[in-house]
Amino acid sequence: MTNLSFLKSVATWKFWKELTIMTLGMFIAAAAVYYFLMPSKLVVGSISGLSIVLSAVLESAGIKFKVSAIVLIINIILLILAYILIDREFGVKTVYTALILGPMMEVWDKILPYQEILRDGSTSVMGDPWFDLICFVLVLSASQAILFSINASTGGLDIIAKIVNKYLHFDIGASVTIAGAIICCTAFAINPFQMVVIGLIGTWINGLVVDYFTSLLNRRKRVCIISGDSERIRKYIVEDLVRGCSLYEVTGGFSGEKQTEIQALLTNDEFNALMKFIKSSGINAFITAGNVSEVYGLWVHKEDQKAIKKSRH
Repeated sequence: MTNLSFLKSVATWKFWKELTIMTLGMFIAAAAVYYFLMPSKLVVGSISGLSIVLSAVLESAGIKFKVSAIVLIINIILLILAYILIDREFGVKTVYTALILGPMMEVWDKILPYQEILRDGSTSVMGDPWFDLICFVLVLSASQAILFSINASTGGLDIIAKIVNKYLHFDIGASVTIAGAIICCTAFAINPFQMVVIGLIGTWINGLVVDYFTSLLNRRKRVCIISGDSERIRKYIVEDLVRGCSLYEVTGGFSGEKQTEIQALLTNDEFNALMKFIKSSGINAFITAGNVSEVYGLWVHKEDQKAIKKSRH
């Protein structure tokens, strides 16, 4: 990327919006690791979990190494792989998110050290490792899904999962689970069997929840419309919503009349706008709609929609 193109990208609303999303997402992810994993040394399949294991092993050998520092070192190695094996945008964004995870854990340590929350002799913020696990998975999975939606990640395990997803074509949730399960097994070095099993279960749940949140964020409406006024509907979809659509000639099984069926993929907001247009225009139409969680190929994003609309006027 040249200096000029970089400066142009920095000047866009998209750049600052995504930077804000990445910063807030990582601040939340850092809190999940710091408060729900570190006190109990619970190792859920993540680079943070692996770092906890390595920190404990090194400490037993008389070498003091902070978890946040190990997270930073491992992420640097994985970032090089992300840049080479995935794509430039993902690599650059993940450089930022991965490098701020360790420092943000230090920020939480300054704001509210977990030692002040723990009860006497307890190693669990929530009072039970299972509750710690549930809280960690829910918070981290939401953060992961948000970052995946803008082609970024929390770094670490997400990089490994993205590589598995790209080259082995597994769902992103399954990729998270596979990579995480391998890391979980390293916890046998510091944790009893029961804690390792809890970590493995957490890793599996994490994969399911990531898939669930990702499908929510990527959800689209597949809309099928049959109407005698199909041309007006088509023009509204193409010109106002700036979406493509497909036209099919269909024959009514009851009436035997030939009509045109329109099929389109829309966001929820666009679907609501279409329904409002059809209702306010008094158009008679038979409409079915279903949810689609994944879309491949050409998809016009909001920034492109605005540019297309501007070029038409």
